[in-house]
Amino acid sequence: MEEKITDTKTSDTKQGFRASLKSMDTEEHIDLYFYRPIGYAWALLAKRLGVTPNAITIASIFLGVGAGVCFYFNNIWWNLLGMFLLIWADSFDSADGQLARLTGQYSRLGRILDGLSGDIWFFTIYVAICLRENVTSDFFMNHQWVIWVMAIVTGLCHATQAAMADYYRQFHLYFLKGAGGSELENGTALRKKYSELSWSKNFWSKLVMTFYLNYTLGQEKRTPRMQSLRAALLQRFPNGVIPQKFRDEFRALSLPLMKYTNILSFNVRTIALFAAILIFRMPWLYFAFELTVLNIILVYMMVRHEKICTTLTNQLENSNYEY
Repeated sequence: MEEKITDTKTSDTKQGFRASLKSMDTEEHIDLYFYRPIGYAWALLAKRLGVTPNAITIASIFLGVGAGVCFYFNNIWWNLLGMFLLIWADSFDSADGQLARLTGQYSRLGRILDGLSGDIWFFTIYVAICLRENVTSDFFMNHQWVIWVMAIVTGLCHATQAAMADYYRQFHLYFLKGAGGSELENGTALRKKYSELSWSKNFWSKLVMTFYLNYTLGQEKRTPRMQSLRAALLQRFPNGVIPQKFRDEFRALSLPLMKYTNILSFNVRTIALFAAILIFRMPWLYFAFELTVLNIILVYMMVRHEKICTTLTNQLENSNYEY
């Protein structure tokens, strides 16, 4: 009897853990075997204590900022503390989404905060790297403007990489799980909601929506073929119900590219960051990594996705094709 109870608890835990994930298609191996289990434990504790996903996200911001401060010091122990804090922050970043999925506490504000938290972490880290290099590197001490220009350009690239990785992941989830399983937004719909808000009565909501609208419009502007596919789907299936056969075809083409969205997310970045700071002791190498390797992956991923969307749009417009 005791063995059956144990088996039932184990089964419930596994089911709860799987329910806290976005999808197996979009999970990265390090997340799946490290961050997600830790995040799930945090999520269960937060659920028991009545802590909201947004509160966990805000806590992750403080941890990430603390990590950035630690990376300023040219000292192995401070840097190891920064590494620990950044890993802790990312476990919270995992936990907020898992808690939202377990409890149904979805909100657009939560999604915006979640994206903003990572930007704040890396902004702090970039500033810390610049200040550190300006006092530890002979070259950057004599050419201080160089590291700051590198940081600004890298930050802009980082923002684009993260935004596009998120957009392609949400588009994949839209076909995999439907509108309810994805956070895919529509710029036209967001514009309408934005226009309904008043600066005098809804100042903070409108301010947040301003940034989010620009974020979404930027994603759509960089994916013209994907927007053509969305328009063709709406025209062909005005009720919003996409046939399973078409969804399966998109998934088959998109799934091999999900690994690139994961590379452009958190884990590979932090491995490169830790290597630059802890092993090579040259933090500026992290900027070089983002500017070269990650930008090449970004361009490749965007070109491949646009080709997929062109193929499927042509397929939809072929009147002889049946579903």
